[in-house]
Amino acid sequence: MEIGIIGAGHIGGTLARRLGALGHSVLVANSRGPESLEQLEREPGVTAGTIAQATDHDLVIISIPTRAVPELPRDAFAGKIVVDTDNYYPQRDGRIAEIDRGTPSSRWTADHLTGARVVKAFNTINFRPLGEAGVPAGTPGRIAVPVAGDDAEATRVVSELVEALGFDAVDGGTLDDSWRQEPGTPVYNANLDAPAARAAIAEATR
Repeated sequence: MEIGIIGAGHIGGTLARRLGALGHSVLVANSRGPESLEQLEREPGVTAGTIAQATDHDLVIISIPTRAVPELPRDAFAGKIVVDTDNYYPQRDGRIAEIDRGTPSSRWTADHLTGARVVKAFNTINFRPLGEAGVPAGTPGRIAVPVAGDDAEATRVVSELVEALGFDAVDGGTLDDSWRQEPGTPVYNANLDAPAARAAIAEATR
């Protein structure tokens, strides 16, 4: 699969390395330009490019501070599967009124990306286990990654990526349900197996 990744921090960089190693063709971009991504370009399957080039893929992973989402080219994501790995941290992002009033951050992101098929995933797992803890299906204690979205096909594609990386994809519901996997919820950064993750998602309270 040809995958664009916008953001080369801990999560974006780890996903670029892991997905490239799995044989995907990955183009990674950030706000500083391709010349800042020489180290990632040494990884198998990974090339550096611009944000515009990253959006020219059927699947685009966004791994940037939530506050930076409105800076993305709003109309460049129409029809594309967009994986939102972001988490809203007011101490970093400043206050975003809509999210503070209860809009899930992934819904807010989707509202800023016209026509995008947004799926929330990879926001509950730290970059270290994301890079190191993937194991074959059926392994006891395999870490689960919640996947939430409104588009069934997009959710299926992202779930398959989660599984290929060595994690159990569990249903996080719709984008409006994705608050159940945001920071402060029982499933967040807990590295739970699938049954425990499903229970944690169900038990979450605002």
